[in-house]
Amino acid sequence: QVQLVESGGGLVQAGGDLRLSCAASRSIFRVYTMGWYRQAPGNQRELVAAISSGGSTNYADSVKGRFTISRDSAKNTVYLQMNSLKPEDTAVYYCNAKAYRDVYWGRGTQVTVSS
Repeated sequence: QVQLVESGGGLVQAGGDLRLSCAASRSIFRVYTMGWYRQAPGNQRELVAAISSGGSTNYADSVKGRFTISRDSAKNTVYLQMNSLKPEDTAVYYCNAKAYRDVYWGRGTQVTVSS
């Protein structure tokens, strides 16, 4: 089992920055792909960014150039640096760990961007 705990969400004005953190309960980055997803009211959950066990990253087109995913293996923590935030980035952001048939989710952290 893996527990994922997100933190760092909050209210920010458009153009501002936030950094989300996701702490894993044990060392998993060598095996698991870590991802950040988001879900806005009335919308489906969507992938925002992911980092594979090998360190490759991918991003949704809507956040490319503004968001950066990274990880600190010593701290078992994945980050999502979000810059130049827009009102349409408002959502609950979830951390995800995936390997083979194992999938784990955090409980989410709310990000609200005011215009």
